[in-house]
Amino acid sequence: MKTRFKPKYNIRKGDQVVVIAGDDKDLSKPRLVKEVLVDEGKVIVEGVNIVTKHSKPTAQNTKGGIVKVEAPIHISNVQLWDGKQGAKVKREVKEGKKVRISKKSGEVIK
Repeated sequence: MKTRFKPKYNIRKGDQVVVIAGDDKDLSKPRLVKEVLVDEGKVIVEGVNIVTKHSKPTAQNTKGGIVKVEAPIHISNVQLWDGKQGAKVKREVKEGKKVRISKKSGEVIK
């Protein structure tokens, strides 16, 4: 994602999200974000988009073989979990700090 300005996303590493599109779509099951790839606009979510990867034997991995890994999915296919449901997010400044607030419930997302 080559742009002049770096995009700002409301999703961070360690957040709970729900997958709203794709093969692993499940609006009722929150999952953990392992990594956010800001330049590509993608996230790696625990247990989502599992792919099989073939690895050759190396010095560290003498066996090699087939490994199952989580591949990144686009950040637009996930929605932040506010404790009860998936929700859109707005940002506000409270006590000198920016906080994320759920638009549905109005609660602060930690």
